[in-house]
Amino acid sequence: QVQLVESGGGLVQAGGSLRLSCAASGRSLTTYAMGWFRQAPGKERDFVAAVSWSGGRTYYADSVKGRFTISRDNAKNTVYLQMNSLKPEDTAVYACAADKFGGASTNEKQYEHWGQGTQVTVSS
Repeated sequence: QVQLVESGGGLVQAGGSLRLSCAASGRSLTTYAMGWFRQAPGKERDFVAAVSWSGGRTYYADSVKGRFTISRDNAKNTVYLQMNSLKPEDTAVYACAADKFGGASTNEKQYEHWGQGTQVTVSS
């Protein structure tokens, strides 16, 4: 069983940066694709970014392209989301997820394991 724990969220002013981490335990994530999703109050959960098992392919939502970067360190069993130029509309709970098929899907239904999430609040 894979357990995922996110960290790095917090309160930041617009234009600032945060780096989220997602640490896995229970199993190596070497063959898993990893994704980040977010959910704002009263809204559905949205795809943010995904990375293939090797790190060779990445995908981003249009709303974060050019500002966010997803990366992974398989030796540390950890995935990161570097968020720059943050906007108030980025405010949400951010959760990481693992997909055993490794292909880096934008579809949340592909992901079998989820973390609890970390709150990101961007003030204007």
